[in-house]
Amino acid sequence: MRRTARLLAGAALTVVALSGPAVSAYAAEGAGLEVFPSSVEPGGQVSVNTKACGDRATAAGDASAVGAGPFTMAPSAHEGDAIGQFRVPESAQPGTYEIVVECAEGGREVKGDLVVALNASRGQAMLPRGSVKTGVGGALGPDPVQSAAGVAALAVAAAGGTWLLHRRARGDGI
Repeated sequence: MRRTARLLAGAALTVVALSGPAVSAYAAEGAGLEVFPSSVEPGGQVSVNTKACGDRATAAGDASAVGAGPFTMAPSAHEGDAIGQFRVPESAQPGTYEIVVECAEGGREVKGDLVVALNASRGQAMLPRGSVKTGVGGALGPDPVQSAAGVAALAVAAAGGTWLLHRRARGDGI
């Protein structure tokens, strides 16, 4: 039992030792695209920044997925950051869109996600409106005549079932 515990502990330490440098190297690169705000309404302004392009590097951004087109990224006051901005078109539909930036030096490409949502800046959740198309219909469907006919059919069935149970209980038979 001790031998099994030592083997498991040794395996765990080996995994931690091997994954440590890789994780810290990735974190040191800062390779990612930060999109702020990450959720925006149509017509909103979006800022994008990355450390992936290095010090004093420029980059070309592409927000065509959301309909904003290309934008430029320039070095910012923050050390090693390139920053750019674009405006989401008023015609943008709600959804998640991929924003792509390609560094001028080295051609490295980084990506980030932008969520376009209605009422995103107000922090309000969108409540669903309308009916669900299930093929079954609804209690207060678009045709009140059909609803009344359904209620009448249920009432007749309930009355008939009650009458049959009452006859059976009296011994008259069915």
